[in-house]
Amino acid sequence: MVQVEWNDWVGTSAESGDVLTETPVRLMLATLDRAADAAAVRVLPALWHWLYFLPGERQSNIGLDGHPLRGGFLPPVTLPRRMWAGGRLQFLRPLHMGSEVRRLSRITGIQSKDGRSGRLVFVKVQHDISDGQGVAIREEQDIVYRGEPAANAPAAPVKQAPTDEQFSRQVVPDPVMLMRYSALTFNGHRIHYDRPYAIEQEGYPGLVVHGPFIATLLLDHLKQSLPNAEVELFEFKAVSPLFDTAPFTVAGKVEGRIATLWARGSQGQLAMMATAQLA
Repeated sequence: MVQVEWNDWVGTSAESGDVLTETPVRLMLATLDRAADAAAVRVLPALWHWLYFLPGERQSNIGLDGHPLRGGFLPPVTLPRRMWAGGRLQFLRPLHMGSEVRRLSRITGIQSKDGRSGRLVFVKVQHDISDGQGVAIREEQDIVYRGEPAANAPAAPVKQAPTDEQFSRQVVPDPVMLMRYSALTFNGHRIHYDRPYAIEQEGYPGLVVHGPFIATLLLDHLKQSLPNAEVELFEFKAVSPLFDTAPFTVAGKVEGRIATLWARGSQGQLAMMATAQLA
């Protein structure tokens, strides 16, 4: 059951504004190793709205893990680990560079349950991104909180990724790439850039590749493979983490109007699964 005090957070909303300026696009292109002219980008690429509406917590409000302290907009879940587990997006119409935009965020649900590794709390957040013509992107985010894994907890079973892709690209993550994406999204979570913290405090083998960055790479590779493809719907789910200790592959295939996309780790494991409905 959800703790009674968390019920007060369901329906909580927050609104922020921004302008789709050129600099984040230019820096994202550089992070993707793309030799392209940011001034020539007229329409914001899919998922690049994550480069805007950045959080601006004061330094004194940042916790040990680099996230803002619990409470505020998100509920004060006390479980120590937090991750962005997946999401669903509707791209209703394009957002043009230079536009003034608004984001209305609302917590739509909180659910607590016991998983194989212990207690889990899922928080669902909806974002409506609008310009002067109304809502252009409707997004649902799944945020999951969990406890520290027990020392004797069994390892999670490894799910193998598909191998029947029509197109694929190898990505070699490194600390600079992950630091740049953290900076672009003003993401202070230390597991993405602080190796001693990631290994010694959270028990990972290296720096963790951001889930939103993997999702962005999936759609970016789809666009590079099918330049005329326009995405109407996109859904993704993180399955297992990727680290800067080994290359990984973003891959996919298209059948009719449906693109199936996935990220595959160096051992063949499935890291993220996604689907995109094309216009």
